[in-house]
Amino acid sequence: MGITLTGIWWLAQLSTGGDPATTLEPGNNVTGLVNTLIVLLLVATVVALITRRLRIPYVVGLVLAGLSITKSLLPQAVGLNPEVILNLFLPILIFEAAINTDISRLRSTIKPITLLAGPGVVLAAAITATLLHVGLGMAVITAAAIGVILTITDTVSVIAAFRSVPVPPRLATIVEGESLFNDGIALVLLGIITTVHLQGAFTAWAGFQQVVIAFVGGGALGLGLGYLCVGLFQQLDDALSNILLTVAVSLGTFQIGQLLGVSSAIAVVIAGLVIGELGFRHTSASAKVTLLNFWEYAGFGVNTFIFLLVGLEVDPGVLRQTIPAALFAIVAYQIGRIFAIYPLLFLLRFFDRPLPLRWQHVLILGNIKGSLSMALALSLPLNLPGRQQVVALVFSTVLVSLVGQGLSLPVLVKRLRLTAMSPTKQRTEALQLKVIAAKAAQQELASLLESGSLPKTLYEELFAAYQAQIAAADRDLRDIYNRRNLSDRTRLEDQNSLDGLRRRLYLAEKGAVNNALRKGLLSEEVSQAYVKSLDEKLLALKDD
Repeated sequence: MGITLTGIWWLAQLSTGGDPATTLEPGNNVTGLVNTLIVLLLVATVVALITRRLRIPYVVGLVLAGLSITKSLLPQAVGLNPEVILNLFLPILIFEAAINTDISRLRSTIKPITLLAGPGVVLAAAITATLLHVGLGMAVITAAAIGVILTITDTVSVIAAFRSVPVPPRLATIVEGESLFNDGIALVLLGIITTVHLQGAFTAWAGFQQVVIAFVGGGALGLGLGYLCVGLFQQLDDALSNILLTVAVSLGTFQIGQLLGVSSAIAVVIAGLVIGELGFRHTSASAKVTLLNFWEYAGFGVNTFIFLLVGLEVDPGVLRQTIPAALFAIVAYQIGRIFAIYPLLFLLRFFDRPLPLRWQHVLILGNIKGSLSMALALSLPLNLPGRQQVVALVFSTVLVSLVGQGLSLPVLVKRLRLTAMSPTKQRTEALQLKVIAAKAAQQELASLLESGSLPKTLYEELFAAYQAQIAAADRDLRDIYNRRNLSDRTRLEDQNSLDGLRRRLYLAEKGAVNNALRKGLLSEEVSQAYVKSLDEKLLALKDD
């Protein structure tokens, strides 16, 4: 909670011209900032209730709520500040996503992720910039900057849509993995464009050197600090100390990356992946749950205030004037995305499992813009040609994209029927539901009996009724699995279901072995060899 409130505090201070180092001085309007924070928290709570009832994406509701609130209604004016978003909020969001990423799934999808986050970003940015230069008459350097800014996808909005409309796990992993790395690539490209603008010249060799230094250096920095954090995890054994350590590593990695001139975003991604994969092996189950809950809350809180402030920042009058250009910009970056997705993923089939065409449609439909695009627009050099118009255009484009694409994406994904189940699959899940519910009820009955709240005769009667329900469902499930000689589609679904079950079992084995190793029950040599074999089995599983 502390890190999120601190971020909000800094955001409010910096956006209103205050100095966060002097916030405790008597002359500062502390009461106004606190009252503004309370109002925004209440607005976010109301938005959560309304969006849940209306079944629309939460981030869309936040943006619309921000549009409906005038800054004069707030006790003290607040707004988006690029320094806060890039240096505080961005590391939190990247680190939270990285520690929750399953390395085995990421490895199995690394080839499409690399294609999309590398050549895909460059190609899409180039096409978008060309269309903006030709269609809106922008200067080449300005169009190039906007092209890069509009290649960044807001994964929060896409994943929110995925939660309302289930999609295959492999597709969700590709979307999350691409977003982990394309932010860093876009930041490097924007840095090169800024250098070209400031210096007036830039060679291809210098650009190549800058990219290599940014990514190799960022990866090395992330690995070093990530393994350092893992070593400290072995010395600490309480959740609160681990939380403080991970906060320091996430924010510190980003700042050190900027000082060294490497990709800070890539460094935070790598550090988060290392800690999520190795660091949690040296923590207890309760400490791990506390850590993940904290970072889930931190990410949720940061996203809540970012999207709420997006709506507050946009002037409705300017929005109306720039909507035609914003619609053209959306068409431009979608065309860039189309020419990046379809050709590159066609080439993918020559060295990896091909992605179904319907999945490729989702990658294009889910190309929603978000807060990072706005922050990058605000961070553009002050002497960039047409900078004010650029900022207004990006803000309007992000807003139209969030509302228009954010509302339509769940509908379009549902129409693609990515996870349509066969009658056999539906019947199987209905029976599994009965078993799960009945066993949960039996556990509650046992708890009531043990506490003395339930007579034993009534307990035995109710327990037997649930046991009969479980036995009937188990019998039907056994009959279904004994009749597997069905259609090819049903057999494929059965195989995917078995692969999902095997994945859970392998991960359970891996957790048990690592726990035994930590307690000294197994030797390092024997256990690591077994863990390596489990990793190989996990990578061999199909997860789509």
